[in-house]
Amino acid sequence: MAVKSRIARKRRHRRVRRNISGTSQRPRLNVYRSLDHIYAQVIDDTVGHTLAAASSLDKDLAAGMADKSKLEQATLVGKAVAERALEANINTVVFDRGGFIYHGRVKALAEAAREAGLNF
Repeated sequence: MAVKSRIARKRRHRRVRRNISGTSQRPRLNVYRSLDHIYAQVIDDTVGHTLAAASSLDKDLAAGMADKSKLEQATLVGKAVAERALEANINTVVFDRGGFIYHGRVKALAEAAREAGLNF
């Protein structure tokens, strides 16, 4: 069953990526959620560069993540990626949920990024 759900997620992601692309003026905020961790990147697809990134494995965020739930960790990662994007003069992004349902950790990351000042 896990293989079928992984294939379905990849199919959803391909379908979403047909319509979503990051530019230098409006890069793509990509989210990947594994069983234990969550990752977020701000990507300029025209040149293929990652402009800002954060994850639950970051050394900078590790101290605050020790006793947090996965949902709280996703909130911290969303806030961190938004702060790093704003430091790189990126205000507006297009959100790419990566084929994951906009619920739970993905939603928490997105809402935290919005609260930190990122527009999408």
